[in-house]
Amino acid sequence: MAGLKVRADGALDLVSIGGLVHRLDPGLIPFRKATGCQIHVSGGEFNVAANLSDCFRMKTGIATAMVDYPIGDLIAERVRAMGVRPFYKHFKHNGVNGPNMATVYSDRGQGVRAPVVFYNRSNEAAAQLKPGDFDWGAIFAGGVRWFHSGGIFAALSETTGEVIIEGMQAAKKAGAVVSFDLNFREKLWNIWGGQKKAVEVVDRIVKNCDVLVGNEEDLQKGLGMPGQDVESKSKLDPSAFFAMIEKVVAKHPQVKVVATTLREVHSTNRHTWGAVAWVDGKTHVSPTCELDVLDRVGGGDGFAAGLFYGLLSGLDPSEAVKLGWAHGALLTTFPGDTTMATLEQVQAFAKGGSARIQR
Repeated sequence: MAGLKVRADGALDLVSIGGLVHRLDPGLIPFRKATGCQIHVSGGEFNVAANLSDCFRMKTGIATAMVDYPIGDLIAERVRAMGVRPFYKHFKHNGVNGPNMATVYSDRGQGVRAPVVFYNRSNEAAAQLKPGDFDWGAIFAGGVRWFHSGGIFAALSETTGEVIIEGMQAAKKAGAVVSFDLNFREKLWNIWGGQKKAVEVVDRIVKNCDVLVGNEEDLQKGLGMPGQDVESKSKLDPSAFFAMIEKVVAKHPQVKVVATTLREVHSTNRHTWGAVAWVDGKTHVSPTCELDVLDRVGGGDGFAAGLFYGLLSGLDPSEAVKLGWAHGALLTTFPGDTTMATLEQVQAFAKGGSARIQR
């Protein structure tokens, strides 16, 4: 494609930088009544690398913090299982209060009862990452085609945004496409900087980016851009999102792709799902489908992974959007935050496949 120059080869198709977390999931039971949990390994940036590796069969890596204690071992095992190559900055746990691998608590909700998500990110190792912690020359030595990070990691501390920028600049020198998922989380920014700081940090990050993922609200709050009330229109109408793009590109003319999912939530288990992308001045809209949702966490990362796969593979942008849409839809049918889909299932659904039994 004309605008996005994707390297033809590299030892790694994508490298992410971000924090790894483990999510405790009591399923349908709210935490206040829970007696047991499943443990899912997650992290927005890791999810994209894991999905690209496990479903889309690409070579991916993650630069992140790892604490040497049993929770760290559990997380590292899942990173290996998803085929993601780790580049860890190791931290020692003192046996009492950290540093820790962050915990996310999230029940699934049901029907009219929404899912509830809260965190324990106290003394989180990933928040301590700073420029100089990673040898980017060594990580990118064999060539890297795409570099990705996100707004949750940027919000963790005063140093995480700086390490993202350092990684992005090194990736640019190595010839990689650079992407950022705006993923605006007000609670995280409020702890140390608030909205003003968020806009300042994210603006500096986005100056290095070719590809942005984020909905209209992310663009408004993360980039500090005025827009209409995000609650006032149908969540499936892409016109407001496309109207924001002109403002984004005026401020950041190097950005070639802006994409997002569209989701209308009818109940916890019933969503209408779509996706849109602006690529080099042209707009692409996916089909829409009705989702029977098992676990909604990770759907956006599922979309990003499919979109990036399409763009890395040189597919037409409209096909890339469809693959992202299809993979994000399938991801909501699995427990946990990372994919259990196969490439063939994603391709079949993107072409208009159905849920008829496969014999």
